[in-house]
Amino acid sequence: MTVSLRGTREVKENYQIFRLTGLLDAFSEPTLRKVIGEHIDEGPADVILVLSQIDFIDSSGLGALVQLVKKAQGCGGSLQIVTNPRVTQTVKLVRLEKFLSLQDTLEAAEESLKKPKK
Repeated sequence: MTVSLRGTREVKENYQIFRLTGLLDAFSEPTLRKVIGEHIDEGPADVILVLSQIDFIDSSGLGALVQLVKKAQGCGGSLQIVTNPRVTQTVKLVRLEKFLSLQDTLEAAEESLKKPKK
């Protein structure tokens, strides 16, 4: 069995960055939710998911992103998603682009984290 999703984690002063590559689908979704969820619990609760190297995302992948946003918010943080055209198109199909805080670049996501929380 091949791993459909791979990633790295980097912890900055007050946020975490996860860079993911591969497929965000029904096979990778449970692991993604568990691993990133545990890191949100440990903190910091502000998270940037870099999905610019994601080749495919399906409804279960979108569901995992929604769950992770809710988890981060529940811990007093936020979740920013650095996207690519394929991911953006999928997210917009289900009208989640506002809820999921899509960003074009890592820099934009980092800037967004610096803004005061509403």
